[in-house]
Amino acid sequence: MADTSYLGWPFFDDGHRALARQAEDWWRREGASLPDPERDDGDGDAWEACRAIVRRLGDAGWLRHVVPGRAEHPGPAEHPVDSEQAGHRERAERSGQSRQPGPEEHQGRSEQAGPSEDTEHSGHAERWQRPAASGTAGLDVRTLCLLRETFARGSALADFAFAMQGLGSGPLSLFGTEAQRREYLPRVAAGQAIAAFALSEAEAGSDVGAMRATARRDGGDYVLDGQKCWISNAGIADFYIVFCRLPEGGDRSYAAFVVDADRPGLRVGERFDVTAPHPLGTLELAGCRVPGGALVGEPGRGLRVALATLDVFRPTVGAAALGLARRALDEALAHVREREVFGQPLARHQLTQAKLADMATAVDASALLVYRAAWARDRGGVPRVTREAAMAKLFATEAAQRVVDDAVQLLGARGVLAGAPVERLYREVRALRIYEGTSEIQRLVIAGQVLAAAAPSVAAEPSPAAQES
Repeated sequence: MADTSYLGWPFFDDGHRALARQAEDWWRREGASLPDPERDDGDGDAWEACRAIVRRLGDAGWLRHVVPGRAEHPGPAEHPVDSEQAGHRERAERSGQSRQPGPEEHQGRSEQAGPSEDTEHSGHAERWQRPAASGTAGLDVRTLCLLRETFARGSALADFAFAMQGLGSGPLSLFGTEAQRREYLPRVAAGQAIAAFALSEAEAGSDVGAMRATARRDGGDYVLDGQKCWISNAGIADFYIVFCRLPEGGDRSYAAFVVDADRPGLRVGERFDVTAPHPLGTLELAGCRVPGGALVGEPGRGLRVALATLDVFRPTVGAAALGLARRALDEALAHVREREVFGQPLARHQLTQAKLADMATAVDASALLVYRAAWARDRGGVPRVTREAAMAKLFATEAAQRVVDDAVQLLGARGVLAGAPVERLYREVRALRIYEGTSEIQRLVIAGQVLAAAAPSVAAEPSPAAQES
């Protein structure tokens, strides 16, 4: 079992610690029974496996953490609500306010609920509660990180399924109207609707500003045209958050739209097979008409929607990498204690001990950066944690790659056997250095933030292209 002493760090409160234990206990009971497309002689389908995992996570109550608000029956790991937040919500509800907070207000603390044994999802829309006006739009990033770390340690696909429910619905959590939230988020939380975040294009990955998909106004509607590429959950999502240019607003005008998967003019194109199986494919938009109510956020401010969403979820990518690294370290420790080389356990050799020391240090350093970023987003006094999120994502994913590689080296031939735990980790960890912003982009983001802070009157704001994916 992985080291859990980090739960004693001051980044967490007792609710987080209880939730982490609850997640670990649930995984021990249920994790082995989750679908695994690689387990059945390679004949499994990642698309169907992911769909089934989402349902299981929804039934267990874990997906309530990826959206604002909470279900009617909170589990035992619910956080206490601080008096300032509770009072603010009570005053807002008395006055009938339903104003959508912007990302500059998302800096407080939020409620959260753990899964309960008697969770019911029927009638969930009627039980939906308005998020507090303060906080990370009702999201607790430390909770997201703790759960991603736990799930990734057991199954990269389970982590993927959990994370995409949050990322895919994140623009609605942060910028959606009350009507949009009520329509989509309860179903996301119940595992009854799968979400997807459609930002990248074949020629617009790191340089998101190069996107070519467009949205033009036609009366009260918008008509979407273009192609989105490398879209996670393509083919199984029930709705997509699609980012497009708004040509009428100029070269730097963009918008985000929530588009149902069965909307005429939207079709799923090519599906991709990747080293660590998960649903990935293209979307094709050809005269896809959506109502004006599908607009998420303000017209022309679509990149603001994308960047604020990525700020919330980038630390959680670092948490997933942390989970993979912890699993690799555990596998290595188990092996070196048992394997004998030159008449003694491999663990007694100094070169082995040096490698283990580097691995353990990388894991702890990653955890510190990940949970600092999550804490800053939940409790800090700043509207954005671009610098902290980029540092967490960069360091934790790069460190996890090294830790997994070291584990393969320590296991020797056993480390490269197809399907062995560390061989799977070796394939699973690689994509984390690419998606939601490559390591190179994170370095540009960090440098831009550092330069701006050092000489704010001189240093230019980093270009949106350096921050966007």
